[in-house]
Amino acid sequence: MKQADFPEAVTTLIAGLKHLPGIGPRSAERIAVWLLQNPKADPLALAESLVTAKQSIQPCARCGFFATADGCGLCDDPRRDDQQICVVEQATDVLPLERSGAFRGRYHCLGGKLSPLDRVSPEDLRIPPLLRRIEAGDGDIEVILALGSDVEGEATANYLAEILRGRNCSVTRIAQGLPAGGGLEHADALTLTRALQGRRSF
Repeated sequence: MKQADFPEAVTTLIAGLKHLPGIGPRSAERIAVWLLQNPKADPLALAESLVTAKQSIQPCARCGFFATADGCGLCDDPRRDDQQICVVEQATDVLPLERSGAFRGRYHCLGGKLSPLDRVSPEDLRIPPLLRRIEAGDGDIEVILALGSDVEGEATANYLAEILRGRNCSVTRIAQGLPAGGGLEHADALTLTRALQGRRSF
C-alpha cells in the first residue's frame, strides 16, 4: 500500500522553506501547513512582499547597507559625521548599532569576514571601496572596527589594521564588551553603547 504524503506542490514549498537559515525539515513542514490552513495567513501577500523586496533592495554601492533606487538613508543623511567610519561585517550589524543611539558617523559593511575554512579571502570582501572612501576623505578619518570577537572577526580586524596603517586615518576598535565568540546581533543596546564609548587604538 502506498504511503500517504503531501501533494507535490506542498513538498516543493517545504523544500524551499528548508533553505532559509535556522529552518529544518520539521519547522519547514509546520510553516507550510500553517500557511495553507490558517485563515489569517495570506501567502499571496507574503510572496508579493518577498518579490518586491528582492527586486527593490540592493546593497548601497558606497557603504554596503540596504538601499533602494532612491538611495541609501545612511549615506544620504547630511547630519552624520563624515570623519568616522564604523566598519562592520554584515549590513544587519548596522541595525543594533543604530538602535543603541551611540554612533552618528558613517558605516561600511564588508559583506563578510576572513575565513580560510569557508574560502573567504580579502578579495571577497568590500575592502577596496573602504580604501577609496578613506583616500577621498577630508582630513584624518577615524576607522572604527566593530567586528565580532570570534576567530574570524579577530583575523579580519588584524588584517584591516595592517593595510590601513600609514593611510589618512586612525584605527580604533570597539571595546571588548561583547561576549567572546559572539556577533553584534546578540548584543543589547547598553553593551554596544559601552563598547563604542570604550574603543581603543588598534
